Amino acid sequence: MAAVSVEFCGEWFRIEEGEELTIGRDAQLTIDEDNPFLHRQFLSIVQVDSMWWLVNIGARLSATITDTTGTMQAWLAPGARIPLVFDVTKVVFTAGPTTYDLSIHAESPEFERTPSVDDPVGETTVGPIALTLSQKQLILALAEPMLTREGSGISSVPTSAQAAARLGWPSTKFNRKLDNVCDKLDRIGVRGLRGGPGKLASNRRARLVEHAVFSRLVTIDDLPLLEKSADDED
Repeated sequence: MAAVSVEFCGEWFRIEEGEELTIGRDAQLTIDEDNPFLHRQFLSIVQVDSMWWLVNIGARLSATITDTTGTMQAWLAPGARIPLVFDVTKVVFTAGPTTYDLSIHAESPEFERTPSVDDPVGETTVGPIALTLSQKQLILALAEPMLTREGSGISSVPTSAQAAARLGWPSTKFNRKLDNVCDKLDRIGVRGLRGGPGKLASNRRARLVEHAVFSRLVTIDDLPLLEKSADDED
C-alpha cells in the first residue's frame, strides 16, 4: 500500500503502510502547542484495510475537507471519518482565534480527476450563490489574512471590530451584513454557520472564512474590491 504525506508550514510528514499519524496540540504532528483551544489530539490519519482515512478524534472541533479545486467540500465533525481518495486533500480548522490548514498527499489516490475545460480556476466562483459587493467585501475583510498568506500554515481571523474598521463601517452595519451572509449560505446547505435552530454559531466568522476560501467564493484576486465603495442599500 502506498504511503501518504502531510505538508504543514513547509514541513513534510510521511506515513508508511501500517502506521498512524495523530495531529493536534500534543501529538505526533504538533500543530500549535500554545493554543489551549486546540485538542491535544484532534485528527488521525490511519490505514483501514486498503485505504487511508482521516478521522476526527476530538470532542468539540470540526474540520473542513476539500479537494484542490474546491468543488468537493465535506464537514468532518467529532467522531466522523472520511477516506483520503484524492491526490491532494486540503484540511482547514479553527481553534479559538486561530485557523490552521494543511494538505494530505496520496502517492496512489483512489480517485483520479480528469481535468476538463470546465474545471474551476482561481478566479472562478464555485456554488449557486450571488453576493452583493458589500457582502463580498465583508468576507474579504475576514479572509484577507488567509488569502495573503503563502502556503499552508497558521492565520488569525480578524474580530468583527477589526474587520469593520478595515472596511470603515460601523459595527452595527458589519454585524447586520454578517448575519445576512451567514443566513444566505446556511440556506444553501453550508454547515457550521448556525449553532442551532434560529441561533448563529459563535465561531461563524472562522467557518465563513474556511468555506469562502476553500470553495473559492473569494480569491486573492478579489482583494482590490476592499477599496471600492459599496452601496448602503444592499
